[in-house]
Order: sequence, then C-alpha cells, then structure tokens
Amino acid sequence: MDHKAVAKRVLKDVGQANIQAAAHCATRLRLVLKDSKTIDQKALDADPDVKGTFETGGQYQIIIGPGDVDKVYAQLIDITGLKEATTDDIKKIAATSGKKNYFTSFLKMLSDIFIPIIPALVAGGLLMALNNVLTSEHLFMAKSVVQQWPGLKGLAEMINAMASAPFTFLPILLGFSATKRFGGNQYLGAAMGMIMVLPSLVNGYNVAAVTAAGKMAYWNIFGLHVAQAGYQGQVLPILGVAFILATIEKFFHRHLKGAVDFTFTPMLAIVITGFLTFTIIGPVLRSLSDLLTNGLVNLYNMTGWFGMGIFGLFYSAIVVTGLHQTFPAIETSLLANISKTGGSFIFPVASMANIAQGGAAAAIFFATKDAKQKALASSSSVSALLGITEPAIFGVNLKLRFPFFCAAIASGIASALLGLSHVLAVSMGSAGVIGFISISPRAIPAFLLSGLVSLVVSFATTYVYAKKALKAPTTETTSTPDTDTTATDTPVMALHDEIIKAPVAGTTEPITSVNDQVFSTEIMGKGIAIKPTDDAVVAPISGTVTVAYPTHHAYGLQSDDGAEVLIHLGIDTVELQGKYFESNVKQGDHVAAGNTLGSFDYQAIAEAGYDTTVMIVVTNTNRYAEVAPMTQGDVPTGADLLAITAPTVNNPVAMNN
Repeated sequence: MDHKAVAKRVLKDVGQANIQAAAHCATRLRLVLKDSKTIDQKALDADPDVKGTFETGGQYQIIIGPGDVDKVYAQLIDITGLKEATTDDIKKIAATSGKKNYFTSFLKMLSDIFIPIIPALVAGGLLMALNNVLTSEHLFMAKSVVQQWPGLKGLAEMINAMASAPFTFLPILLGFSATKRFGGNQYLGAAMGMIMVLPSLVNGYNVAAVTAAGKMAYWNIFGLHVAQAGYQGQVLPILGVAFILATIEKFFHRHLKGAVDFTFTPMLAIVITGFLTFTIIGPVLRSLSDLLTNGLVNLYNMTGWFGMGIFGLFYSAIVVTGLHQTFPAIETSLLANISKTGGSFIFPVASMANIAQGGAAAAIFFATKDAKQKALASSSSVSALLGITEPAIFGVNLKLRFPFFCAAIASGIASALLGLSHVLAVSMGSAGVIGFISISPRAIPAFLLSGLVSLVVSFATTYVYAKKALKAPTTETTSTPDTDTTATDTPVMALHDEIIKAPVAGTTEPITSVNDQVFSTEIMGKGIAIKPTDDAVVAPISGTVTVAYPTHHAYGLQSDDGAEVLIHLGIDTVELQGKYFESNVKQGDHVAAGNTLGSFDYQAIAEAGYDTTVMIVVTNTNRYAEVAPMTQGDVPTGADLLAITAPTVNNPVAMNN
C-alpha cells in the first residue's frame, strides 16, 4: 500500500478544509468533519485501499486496516499540518462540535440498560414458549403433549416456574442494570428492585383488581395512606426509581465523607428512594406504563393487517436510524403483561424484515460477479436469516440500494400476512428463520408461511433487478489483488492450512454479533469473538508481531505460514490510552503459539463502561478458501479456535480477491 497516496485520496474525497480533527485506532481513521454531506462517498467506496466507511457519534470513520492505518494517519497529519489527536480528544471534539442530540443519547441509554438483561429475558421467554408447546392442544394432536403423556406434567410446571421468574422479578434485573447505567451502585439498584416485588406486597399483576375490589392494604404514615402495591413485571417504574436512587446516592457521596459516607449513604439512598417509590414515582409511572401498553394494544387492534404491513415496510429503515433500540423496552412491557396483550407484534415483524434482508443479500450473492461483493453477501445473508442484519444491511443492501428496498417491500407484504393471521410472539428470541420458537404455538404455521413469502419475494425481486443493474467488474477493478496492497510492506507468502488458537479464555460468540460494525460486518475479515474470563493474552499462532499499539489494546501478528491475525481487546478501548492494559512484546518480535503477549484487566475495563469483547480476525481472509470457527461456548486459553483453509490449485480464486 502506498500510504501517502491513500492519504491524499482520502483528503481529496473528504475535503482537507472539511476536517476539524483526526485520530486513529487499530483499524480506522476517525475524523470530525464540518459537514459530512460534502464527502465524495462514491469515490471512497470505489477506493481499493478503503475497506469501508460509516458515521457514528459525530465521527466519520474510514476503515483502512491494522498495520496500515497508523501510516496513512501519519501521512495525513504531515500533509494537512493538523495536530495529532487521541480518540478521546476526537470524542470530546465531536461531542462539542454541534448541538447535543438528546434523542440519540436517550436511545443509547435504553440500549445500555436493556441489552445486558436480554439474555435472561430470552431464556425466560423461550422457556415460556416451550411450556406452551407442551401444554397447547391441537398443536401436534387433539390433546396437548402433557395430556397425552401425563408424566410430563411436572416437567411442564417446572419449566413454567422458571419461565416466569425473569418477568416476575424484572424490577430486580432492571434495577441492577439501570442503576449502573445512571452511575449508582448496581447492588443498591437490585435491592430496590427486590423491595418493589416483596411477597408481602399485593402482586403487581393483581393491583388493579384488588384496588377495584376495595381490598388494597395501606401503610398509614402520619395520616398519609400509602398503597402496599408491588411492581412485578413493570418496566417504567423501576427505570424512574433507578434514576432517583443513583441521583440521591451521588448526592450523599459528594456531601458525606469517609466512614460516615460508607455507613449512612446506602441506608439514606434506599429509605428516601423507597418512600418516593411507593408514594409518587411508582404510582405515576405505573399509570403511564399502563397507558403506553394499552395504547400499543389498541393501535395494533385498530390498524390490524394494514398497520402491521406499514410497520414491516419501514422496520429495516428504523434499524438504520437506530430507533429500534427503544423496542426492547416496549416489547418487555408487552410480554410482561401477556395476559392482557396476548404477546408482542414487534418480534414477528422484526423476523420478517430480517429474513427479507437476508434473502436480498443472498440474491446478490447469486447475481453478482464481483468476488469481494459475493464473499460479503454470502456470509451476511446467513447472519441476517439468523437475526443479525447489520452485515447485510450496511455491507451489501444499502450500498446497492435496490436490494434494501426490495427487502422492505417483501417485509411489508409478509408482515401484512402476519396481521391477517394475528401472529404474536410469546417470548423474545432470535428474530429470523428460527424465530418460530418464540411464536404462539397456534400461529407457528402462519409465521412460517409469512417467512417463506418474505424470503421468496425479496430474493426474486432483488435477483431479477440485479441481473439488469449489476455489471461485471472491469479489468481495472479486478486486477488489484490483495498482494498489491501489501507487497511494499511484506513479501507474499505461500499459504497453508492453519489452526488459530484462543488468545484468551472465555465464551465464544459469532463475530457478526459484536457491537462494532467494522467487525460485525466482517469488513476486516472473518473471525470469532470471545467474552473474556481471564486477564492473560497469549499468541494464537507462531509468527511475527506486526502491530503492537502503544495503547496495548490490539495486536497484529503474521504467522509463519502466512495468516494475518488481529486481536482486538474490547470495543473503543483505545480511548483508555493504555489504562488497564500491559504488553510484553513489541513490533518485530517473533513469538511462539502460547507465548504471553500481554494482559488486560477486563473487569476494570467493564466497570469503566467499555465492552470487553475480544475480536480475533483473520485480516487476509480473502486469500483463503475458508475461515471457520472450530468451537462454541466456553474455551480455555490456547484451545483450537479457528480453522483456516488455504486455496487449492484447482481453486486459486481466493488468492486474487
């Protein structure tokens, strides 16, 4: 790669005078621009040395890749004369360069609160679905499974008990997560959630009926009658309570010192928040929550299939804007009150939209002759069908535009069919082809039929249009093999099959599910992610350290057999400027598989508010026939993690793409 030439092209396409500040991380340039609308986006998309671009948090990010981005950045600084900046500097400049987007901040707040507890809700929801399968009549036969085999009755009852727990004690989960997000002690938040669901209180699901019957118990506090009402299954009240709790706690931390602070702050925070909860916050927000839930149910009932069709038509566009981050809060309310709502209409529509985007990306795989586009479409279509659409939407469909719109139309048609059949979800889950397990058992056939319609319509319309719209790449486009971009830095090596070991211990997850679209869209290459459970970081291969950043948050290695591997410790952790990280190696060192590269205090990093997910990516994926995970679930350090297969003599294409 000619780094100076790349810097000049970037400046030309972005506009040198348009740049307010510039920094870089392990993989991308991060720019704060005066006006992102003046960018020559087509030129950047066509640049063979630019792997992708996106805009987030006031930053325009240009993906170059490890080992090259720092050199391009140095040339850019040299040409422009800009002052070098850190990613933290850039973040602050971006935050103050324009008006604060309070709506975006609100969406992020909801996302930060609900995403950590979604696994518990999904587990409970799927168990609820399993209980429905066991107890529903006319699903497999006239009788239910339990009626046919009475010996399973106890198992069904046990499953139902486990399924109910996450929703019954939802305030505890939300109290922990929300209080942490608002800057308070999460354990105090959990304690406040426990107070709100005490068994001695009137169960939250029965409050309306007990009050109407005049049987509500009250505390008499100096003549003030306070209802002894619980908040099982409630969402809004605990969010308000967590905010008040965190605010009060921080107030006392500022004004009380030493042992007095340690002893009395928790008690004062709990007693004041508890009083406000049962007198003001809880009753007001319970009423507001009921209005919201009833309003959504009435909207669904009034608009029917037409409303579902419109929702399906625009669902993927909502994902692009980020508004879907509010849906977990709404869906949780619908599912927590399932006896009233019947279930959630959001999940089935999301499934149709995801299936449609996957079908459109699959059509591009079959229609395009561009090898790079074909490779991205193949992987992203599968992930979209399984419920992860960002790679398909941002990596394929939006770039070409017409696949995105074909998928939206297909989703609208399929969602209208859902409305006609009154398909509702009884649990949260993976919104894709396997989403049927979250659907009310009686509605599963209608869900599967709608999903098939979504897939067929999106695939067919996209494929027909693509055969006319897509042209074969020119010789100039296809004659820029991977070897051209690296020849000036390292010689091209003969490739061999290899096994990439786990550099950290933890639990694996698909790279497409990580909360960073540079990695989730596989722009940097195929790989795998690990949620770490240990601080040590070891070499996953024997080879040379090609990238060792001063911040120690990422390592690049080239194996002795040719694989180029990036280990990225956490998301946006470059902003920590090396805090909580230690490194034992430097660029140019040769290491053996299993040698210690460094360490990172993943628990302290998580407490600082950063995602600790470790990404392991083969950055020269396009030179291999296959890069595939070898394991799922928990892995120890040094376990076999990825298998990479070299291209054969009969299949040399991968060498040149």
